[in-house]
Amino acid sequence: MQFIDLSAQQKRIRVKIEGRIKKVLDHGQYIMGPEIKELEEKLAAYVRVRHCISCSSGTDALLMALMALDIGPEDEVITVPYTWISTAEVIVLLHARPVFVDIQPDTFNMDPEKIETVITPKTRAIMPVSIYGQCADMTRINAIAQKHNIPVIEDGAQSFGATHHGKASCGLSAIGCTSFFPSKPLGCYGDGGAMFTNDDALADKMQQIRVHGQKVKHQHPLVGINGRLDTLQAAILLEKVEIFPEECRLRWEVGQRYNRLLSGISGITAPVIAEGNNSVYAQYTLVADDRGKVENGLKAQGIPSVAYYAVPLHLQGAFADLGHKPGDFPVAEQVASQCLSLPMHPYLTGEDQTRVAEALTGR
Repeated sequence: MQFIDLSAQQKRIRVKIEGRIKKVLDHGQYIMGPEIKELEEKLAAYVRVRHCISCSSGTDALLMALMALDIGPEDEVITVPYTWISTAEVIVLLHARPVFVDIQPDTFNMDPEKIETVITPKTRAIMPVSIYGQCADMTRINAIAQKHNIPVIEDGAQSFGATHHGKASCGLSAIGCTSFFPSKPLGCYGDGGAMFTNDDALADKMQQIRVHGQKVKHQHPLVGINGRLDTLQAAILLEKVEIFPEECRLRWEVGQRYNRLLSGISGITAPVIAEGNNSVYAQYTLVADDRGKVENGLKAQGIPSVAYYAVPLHLQGAFADLGHKPGDFPVAEQVASQCLSLPMHPYLTGEDQTRVAEALTGR
């Protein structure tokens, strides 16, 4: 059994993908070719925002979003310690300071109750992470941010395709960022990402930053980076976008089937989807009282599993200068020690899910 089965999807659309790639090879515009604009228009329409700016990775999307907000030395950005390192890494790269708040024990997303306790005059942005496929409580986070006049950047690397009270992930705040890493709900065949906004000025600034700060040829009013998405990756994504709504529905169905199969199994707790949220289940992540035992039981049956973010960011050496210690963010630490992700993709069969459930019950 595969943890994520990319081959099943490829079999559906390989001929069309090869046709798209051939067109790129024929026109030869490998950088910023016509597929880039076509993809951006489709993705902006999908998220229901005015602007989509495609880019080289989800990490670079977060970096450029912060740069567009002029985040720099001495500034503080509020985020969570339970996430991939990119979220806090980009803050430090700009010589700003990540300020962590703990997560909710059920959704594993930023706890809005804790945000105001860490807001200071140096707070320049709030960056919640929409983890494992569902959005953070963006309604409450945005209300707090508006009260204090602080912009919000949604790290939607795992939640593209999800909704929060009917609104699409990445269209819920000043800037939404996502990743097209191959294993993501919408993935290309390399690195890729995108930024989304309704703010014309921010969109213009991020477009400049993406091409070395260039406004027009030979004119660089800003310092930027080389943050472009390759035309070939855009071509691949254009075919994947066509089946993406169906795959989001299939992911939801697989998630709900897991919920039914795993209900009542001693020692594990299924993921909680918050009211008003629809998840794309980038991963199906449960909480296990004895994770090692569960991992070994699955492995014995040939079933892969992954313990993501087993060491939360505040305990990583890269952020040692922040001065955190074990116990500072107890929920994140507990989740990091107990969470386990099961095989998850749109084409996972009921038979395979039953195998997983039987392995978890020791049958």
